[in-house]
Amino acid sequence: MSKIYQMNLAENPFNLFQSGKKKVEMRLNKNGRDKIQPGDYIIFTNQNSGEEMKALVLSVSKFSSFNELYASYPKEMLGYQENEKADPDDMLIYYKKEDILRYGVLAIEVQICQN
Repeated sequence: MSKIYQMNLAENPFNLFQSGKKKVEMRLNKNGRDKIQPGDYIIFTNQNSGEEMKALVLSVSKFSSFNELYASYPKEMLGYQENEKADPDDMLIYYKKEDILRYGVLAIEVQICQN
């Protein structure tokens, strides 16, 4: 039985998922996120507009750091453009280094569901 999870997203990542330019959501491995399984769904909510979109979870991978995660995926799947530098330190906008070390991180590969 698939489960549905809720996640808020900033405007830019929300738009990147919506346009198909981002395929992997990156989160700390806490707050029950370790229970997310392929076949589950995530409702992403744009924290600015309140707009929602549904995504099917294709895979979930656990890593000890964003450095390790970034090394495992093409940068385009993480939402970077071809001419942009993919820097794991970009995630420090959202998470503290201590929390990353304490919890580890998840790469949640999703496919946006068309309504």
